[in-house]
Order: sequence, then C-alpha cells, then structure tokens
Amino acid sequence: MTALPPNGPEGPDDAAPLSDRDRAVLAVERQSWAGPGAKERAIREQLGISPTRYYQLLNALLDDRRALEADPVTVNRLRRVREARRGRR
Repeated sequence: MTALPPNGPEGPDDAAPLSDRDRAVLAVERQSWAGPGAKERAIREQLGISPTRYYQLLNALLDDRRALEADPVTVNRLRRVREARRGRR
C-alpha cells in the first residue's frame, strides 16, 4: 500500500483557500508584458520575491486544484505550455 503525502494528493490543505500570494502569482501570469525584463521587474516589485522563486510557486500552483478553480483559463493555458515543453524534451 502506498502512503499518501501528509497533506493528501493535491497539496497543502485543500480545504484552505489560496493565499493572497498565490492569487497574486496568478494575477501576474494573466498580464501581458512589453519588453524584456518587464515581467521580472514586476515580480520583484509587486511580489517581493525573485523570479526563480516565482516560477517555483507558479509551477506548484499548476498542480493545485484550488488554483484551477480560482483561475481555470490561466492554469489550463499554463498546463498546456508545460506539457508541450515536456514533450519536446
């Protein structure tokens, strides 16, 4: 018998709503960006985290049912992009 992770198969405490930071990460991803570096600058200014940390959080959100419920268009689009990249490897 395989044990489930302590927080279940979907990630941390599925009953809890997305955090403000998680919602902010999805909001940044919904925007379009003009010019190189604009998104990275916005990540640092708006979220106060590094772009590397941002992408770690974003990738985890793509596997979180709550994120899918909160923003299905963005999450499904990013899942398709991620799967396409995996398919090219």
